[in-house]
Amino acid sequence: MSCQVLVLNSGSSSIKFRLFDSQANGLELLHKGQIEGLGTDARFIAGAEPVDLPAATNHISALQFLLEWLQPRLDRDKPLVVGHRVVHGGTDFSLPVRVTPEVIKELKKLEPLAPLHQPHNLSAIEALSQLDSSLPQIACFDTAFHAGHGKPVDQFALPRALYDEGVRRYGFHGLSYEFIASALRSTEPELARGNVIVAHLGNGASMCALKQGRSIDSTMGFSALDGLAMGTRCGSIDAGIILYLLQEQNLNTQQLSDLLYKKSGLLGVSGISNDMRVLLDSPAASAREAIDLYVHRIVREAGGLTTMLEGLDGLVFTGGIGEHAAEIRQRVCERLGWLGIELDQQANAENSHVISSADSRIKVCVIPTNEELMIAQHTLETLAAEQTNPQSLAIGK
Repeated sequence: MSCQVLVLNSGSSSIKFRLFDSQANGLELLHKGQIEGLGTDARFIAGAEPVDLPAATNHISALQFLLEWLQPRLDRDKPLVVGHRVVHGGTDFSLPVRVTPEVIKELKKLEPLAPLHQPHNLSAIEALSQLDSSLPQIACFDTAFHAGHGKPVDQFALPRALYDEGVRRYGFHGLSYEFIASALRSTEPELARGNVIVAHLGNGASMCALKQGRSIDSTMGFSALDGLAMGTRCGSIDAGIILYLLQEQNLNTQQLSDLLYKKSGLLGVSGISNDMRVLLDSPAASAREAIDLYVHRIVREAGGLTTMLEGLDGLVFTGGIGEHAAEIRQRVCERLGWLGIELDQQANAENSHVISSADSRIKVCVIPTNEELMIAQHTLETLAAEQTNPQSLAIGK
């Protein structure tokens, strides 16, 4: 399908965008940037010189500014379509889907499961609908790549009725993992056919076990709080702590949510920052403690995923920390040396594609993720499928 695809990743205070042009030989990136500081000191960044926006800029006015900025840069002979990252698809949406009022209504029900992301993902969709109701919009889900896990992987040891109501492990960062699986097929085809752990390490962090390119398990579960320690999120936590905070510390639900989502992780342990770069440069003992815990949780989860895979052929680092923090990669690989991992220190320091030594039994790679490209591809595929079979996208399954 020949068109231009605007990809949006909307957060609470920012909107990241990419504009792609679909051509016979694939998708070409035309423009990229972001609008940050929504509600405070908003500014538009696309190129060398940021543009200050009115302080009252919200999602609607920000997107209106973006559409106006794009107008002279669009190919008038090609239609524009929009693809959105939506964190949670729940049990009903395991494939990308064209957005309708009914779809929005169902996705809003999932906001409590991803309170840092889902409301803001949907706010961009609703804002664009107000600005141009004729603009086709496609929702692409972070949970979709993990949708085939099934029991017992996605099951908690809770009463069965809760599972039927949707209380189950979903997994996230699926668009990133899907891209990595695709990249491995083209750059490391032999490895792509084997057992691989992908570590998506950023402010949000998780790991995924890939068997022949398919997700068979991941560290995140019911919500994006689970698994690894993150920038401001706690990761896995004893449910008894939640009861203690509610009953003994008398936290209300909003205070508890703020603690677990915004005040924990690297920030909470270090008391300094959620930015790994700051912590790696800090001489403070608390910074080292936060890093030690971060690495410990990665190593522990890697052991569990290796068992699920029944062996390991490759380890891939991606995400902001995974792609750039050589010290974190080194420490993780040293702790996993018993698996047969040996690093090439120079390659690791240079963030090379392959950072394991020639003698390493496990191949270790650094692959920059590209969730936006994945969303653009899904957007085109979804529209093409809709034209072929209009009924195929009715419920996104």
